[in-house]
Amino acid sequence: MSKHVVIVGAGLGGLSAAIHLRAMGFDVDVYEKNTQVGGRANRIERDEFRFDTGPSLINYPWVFEQLFAAAGAALRDYVELLPLDPSVEFYWRDGSRLQLGSDFERLAHQFEQFEPTAHAKLAAFLATNAERFRFLFDHLVLSNARTIAAWIGPAPKRPLLRLGLHRSLDAELARFFRSDRIRAALGSYAMYLGGSPYSLPGTFSILPFGELYYGLWYPRGGIYALVEAIRRRAEEIGVRIFCKRPVRSIVVTNGRAQAVQLDDGTTVTADAIVSNVDVPTTQQMVQGTRPVRRRWTMTPGVITFYWGISRVVECLHHHCIFLPDDPRTAYRQLRSRLPEDLPFYVCMPSRTDSSAAPTGCSTMFVLVPSPTLSGAGNSFDWQRATDRARNEVLQRLRLHGVELSPSDIAVEHVWTPLEWQAEFGLYDGSAFGLSHTLWNIGPLRPPNRDPRIAGLYYVGASTTPGTGLPMVVLGGKMVAQEVAADARRRVR
Repeated sequence: MSKHVVIVGAGLGGLSAAIHLRAMGFDVDVYEKNTQVGGRANRIERDEFRFDTGPSLINYPWVFEQLFAAAGAALRDYVELLPLDPSVEFYWRDGSRLQLGSDFERLAHQFEQFEPTAHAKLAAFLATNAERFRFLFDHLVLSNARTIAAWIGPAPKRPLLRLGLHRSLDAELARFFRSDRIRAALGSYAMYLGGSPYSLPGTFSILPFGELYYGLWYPRGGIYALVEAIRRRAEEIGVRIFCKRPVRSIVVTNGRAQAVQLDDGTTVTADAIVSNVDVPTTQQMVQGTRPVRRRWTMTPGVITFYWGISRVVECLHHHCIFLPDDPRTAYRQLRSRLPEDLPFYVCMPSRTDSSAAPTGCSTMFVLVPSPTLSGAGNSFDWQRATDRARNEVLQRLRLHGVELSPSDIAVEHVWTPLEWQAEFGLYDGSAFGLSHTLWNIGPLRPPNRDPRIAGLYYVGASTTPGTGLPMVVLGGKMVAQEVAADARRRVR
């Protein structure tokens, strides 16, 4: 099979699709607007400080092992994954802390600070979600089904009734844990899915389960070392990647995507086009058609700080989350403004990998959730919001014994949703793509094959199976299967 596929955007989803398509025999060209590949998972380097711009850790490492296997290689020959255990530490204003990790006894001891009988409850939570996790990945997550009936039809029916779709994530967690603190920590993953633990389906209890059961991993050299390894292997098997070649539009003729037009006016024809740009942004790029009229419910935006600290910060774990006292109010306020009690995430890669910062210094990545651009409105002052976020992060760190002043910050980069949209085409400045509400999962999510335009496909955080590095990598395989199946049908 020698048909030509053009991929728009070299994020992890696009690179995964490129590898799988090339392994199937397609000629694959990838066009990327920026100077380097990776999309959200990019890198900033300055004065010997190195920052991963987006994801800072990976879960489900077997997904990446399978990607390299599809390309005839072994992940371990390209990048070393370092396990992080404990994996994350949660902080509350009263000084309470909760460390999560994959060591059951140590984790149970942590939980029992907040709930005396948590040992047995934790065991029940892990057992229930192990079954749920296996069922979802065996029957639903990787399905390209287009209808609910086709999606759930082949699946065993009894486990379907135990998925927790009829209750919220917080209600699902409450089946196991009374402690508000434990539920707030395990439910905090909801923010990345575009909702709150009080509104998202209980099925997503598999997210905290997955990190507890399978662990979190840090690629030596940072997440971008993994990105570079995937790019290198893609090129080794014949994928052609063109950076600094932005795609201006997608050309459709007689209802079929036929070509892409680059910013310099060049037209590149293709038998199939796969867009790694957010689905609603891609639809704005299509010539001669109207975008689908749909209310796009997106995940939040983020304000990200990349700080090169001129001294070693000893008292923070690699991966820290600072939670508000009233998470329900914070999630509600996040729709249109920065919450009054600001939650945020801190990553200290130099704690694990000394090469991330000069000797005697530290690298710190701070992620503050924010409203999307439309949620904030046209009059929202992002500079003021950035200044407030910086001050509140430093104050909150000080509350927990981390004395850090603006004068300690030798290097600073800041991206608001405005920069995220401009750099990577993120629709509405949304950091994690389309949300995962009940009406945005499975076949209700925008499919990876455009239902109106033949030859146009999607991969990434706004299509199936969803957001997160493992999901978009799996999505690359799923969309490649769709392209190949359609190519076979056209040959007949």
